[in-house]
Amino acid sequence: MNKQQFWQLIEAARNQASNPNDGEAVAREVTLLLASRPVEEIVAAEQVLRDLMVDSYTNPLWAAAYLAHGGCSDDGFDYFRGWLIAQGREAFERVVADPDALAELPVVQASAAAGVDLEGEDMLGIAWNAHISVTGDQLPASPPTVPYRELDPTWNFDFDDHDEMTRRLPRLAALYLE
Repeated sequence: MNKQQFWQLIEAARNQASNPNDGEAVAREVTLLLASRPVEEIVAAEQVLRDLMVDSYTNPLWAAAYLAHGGCSDDGFDYFRGWLIAQGREAFERVVADPDALAELPVVQASAAAGVDLEGEDMLGIAWNAHISVTGDQLPASPPTVPYRELDPTWNFDFDDHDEMTRRLPRLAALYLE
């Protein structure tokens, strides 16, 4: 399974999910769809997921998640990125390239108004759960660490600094700080 096939799988799951904006609902559908695939594709999907997590590991995106959640731990950032993957390729690529574009997504606008977090922890286990469902076994051993790149030092500031967050992420700040 390559990235394009992975994104097609996500889109199919979004189409089947009771709420395509809910990361957990999408994760359930992706897991079911993956479980119908050959084991090799399930294993390959895990690598694509890891690659997307690496691609989205940036502190501008972390700052956006921090704004959206009123704070964001390491695990919280992982769950946020899981949710973002569940939103599909277009949303993922757009927001990774410009984290302030998160504010333009209707689901984010609705979530901000309702005070709902953007979380998709279950997305991180889609291949794991599909593999166990199909084989009864855990995924084969993979590298113990994910090679995350260094964070951008120009974003090394206190994310509680509302003025700086408003300057760097004005559309998100308008949703969450005002």
